[in-house]
Formats: sequence, structure tokens, C-alpha cells
Amino acid sequence: MQDILIIGGGISGITTAVEAAETGYNVTLLEKNPYLGGRVIQMNRYFPKLCPPYCGMEINLKRIRTNNKIKHYTLTEVQNITGNEGNYEVTLKINPRKVTEKCTACGECSASCPIERKDDFNLGLNTTKAVYLPHELAFPYRFVVDTKACIKCGACVEACKYGAIDLNMQAETIKLKVGSIVMATGWQPYDASKIDNLGFGKYKDVITNMMMERLAAPNGPTQGKIIRPSDQKEPKKVAFVQCAGSRDENHLPYCSAVCCLASLKQITYVRENIPDSEAFMFYIDVRTPGKYEEFYTKVKGDERVHLIKGKVASIEQDGDSLTVEAEDILSGNKLRVVVDMVVLACGMQPTNGTLNNISRDQNGFISQVQGNGIYAAGVARKPADVSSSVQDATGCALKAIQSVVRG
Repeated sequence: MQDILIIGGGISGITTAVEAAETGYNVTLLEKNPYLGGRVIQMNRYFPKLCPPYCGMEINLKRIRTNNKIKHYTLTEVQNITGNEGNYEVTLKINPRKVTEKCTACGECSASCPIERKDDFNLGLNTTKAVYLPHELAFPYRFVVDTKACIKCGACVEACKYGAIDLNMQAETIKLKVGSIVMATGWQPYDASKIDNLGFGKYKDVITNMMMERLAAPNGPTQGKIIRPSDQKEPKKVAFVQCAGSRDENHLPYCSAVCCLASLKQITYVRENIPDSEAFMFYIDVRTPGKYEEFYTKVKGDERVHLIKGKVASIEQDGDSLTVEAEDILSGNKLRVVVDMVVLACGMQPTNGTLNNISRDQNGFISQVQGNGIYAAGVARKPADVSSSVQDATGCALKAIQSVVRG
């Protein structure tokens, strides 16, 4: 029986893996990061129930740990795919972790390391050492060396009592034979620094929606306390700017589907953490389809939440505050709202891929089910929320199994 290969270890890839493996098929799951979980593991809460993602994710990771039909590789990139349905050969590059399975995650290596680097998991809101644990519930639960930051001083090697650090570890190339492939390569936030008029990168207190998730998360850089990056003070007035780069021919021409819901969710973070706060949401259209309409109505009903239909023209620093200039379409007036912090709802951009035999649409998403044993799951195919991605991934597991059977 040929294996099923899943490229991407986020919620879509994990769901596809466990669904296929628990049906009895062998699965190989790949992830380019040093941990599984993708973007979902960076979230503070899901909407509309506002529950933390660790609950469901931990169950899925346990399903991986206890199922011998699933092999998983982290820090792994796909270099080439050849063949056809039922008979693919895939070339993988496994980048060196520099930390072996002997690691107990005691942290002595990190304590001894003299080098600081920006914490990717927390989107640069804090720093870690060059040898670090990606996050407190990382899977695998093992430290990793940032090879770009490491100066090979050897302090971590000396500090490790278990001989788990090998700074001479090299990248490895392997080839796999598989019967079908699921592309679950996920998404990345649009680069807000490309949007000149919104001030990201220029003003410290203009942050992205993913940065807000990390600020609000109990395991984030501030242990869940929402504070301004510039001075660590609580923001009493927060503006949420929708379609930051989305629905714009100069940036992302499409709607990313979930940004409105994400901002409504984050408004609840601010209101719960800072009871005397106010939130201003500037939008083109509020899109909360189907079952999420009730969530929208609940957030909108808060008298300290102001939803303003209009596009933001500019954001400027004014002393310790930020001035948001926007149109108010419903009143016909121009507004200048002074706030303490701005959150940009940056759109979902597909993770760029370089594989020649994967077709993509004009926006970079994998354009369709390939029809030859290669399938796309979740946000690799189109912008979607977690629930829709899980449903899509379950369907992909079935399609991948069918390809293996045909092969």
C-alpha cells in the first residue's frame, strides 16, 4: 500500500493526516517550521465560541503521537515531485535542527546562549535566544537552533547535560515513494509594510491582527495583557482597520473571508481585558456569513464598540496617540479619530510555492483539485476559517485514499 504525503502541518494538514491514518493508510506529514500546528497554534481564541485552540489541537497532536501509521518531519521542504497518481517520487530536504531526540527541554542551553533573536512565533514582539523552544506546547517538544543567528560559540553544547546539541548536524536529502499528495501549505499574513498610508513599521503602535492574537494569548509575549508596544501602557481606544491590503488592486484584489470575524473577535479581547476601553472598526463591508451573524450582532450591541463604514485614508502619529483619518460613508463626513493603538486586518496570502507541477490561480492559491492524485486542502485552495478548513481537509483525506486505491 502506497503512502499518502501531506505537505503542511497546520490544521488542514493535521486533519488530513489523522483522518487518513485512522482509516488504516500510511501517512507522511511534512512541515517547514520546527513545530506542527501552523497559524492556528498562534491564535488566542477561535470564533464564535471564543475558546482557545490548544484544546482541539492537543487532541489532534495526541492522535499523531499514538498512531504508528503517521510519520512526521519538521524543518522539511519539498524540492521536487515527479511521477503520477499512485506512483510519485518526492525529494525532500530536511534542514538541521541541531538538537537531537535526547533533548528533555530543560532549558539550560537557552540560558547559556549569548545571542538574542526575534521570536518568529510571537511575530517579533519579543526575543528568544538562538537556541530556543518554539513555544510552550510545541510538538515536537524539543529545542531548536536558529542557524542564521547562531555564532557557534559552543556555550549551549557545554551546558547540555544530555549531549543533545550537535552544531555540526547537516541538512539531509531523502526521496519518498507515495501514491497521492495533499497540499496543505496554508497562508501567510499580507506584508503590512507595503501599505504606505497605514503606518505599519513607521509607528510602533500600529500592529497587525496576527500580532494582536499573540498579545492577547496567555502564552504570548505579555502573558495575555493587551498593551501598546511603544510604552507598555493599556490602550483605552483601539482602532481596527479592515481590508488592510485586501480588496485592493494594488495589493490583494480579493476578500480574505475571515478578517471581519477576526477583528470582531479581537474587539472582544480589548473589551474584556480593558473594561473602560472603546473600539472603532473601520470597514468596507462586514462579512459574517451564516452561523456567524449572531456573533456579529452580539459584538455590535456593545455601546462602546463603534462600527464605521468607510475606508481609512491615513494614520498619523500625534504625540503619544495615533490619528485615524477616514470617510464615514453613511453620514457623508470625513472623520479624524484619535486612538492609542491601531490593529490592521491584513489579508490571507497563500504561502508561495515553487513546484512547477502545482497549478495556481491568479491570486496564488492552488487553483483546483489536480485530478491526478494531487489535491489542495484548506487555505492553500482559498481563504477560509478553521471550521471550513477542517471540513475541506476531511474531504481531501477521502480523495487521497481513493487515489491510492486506484494506483
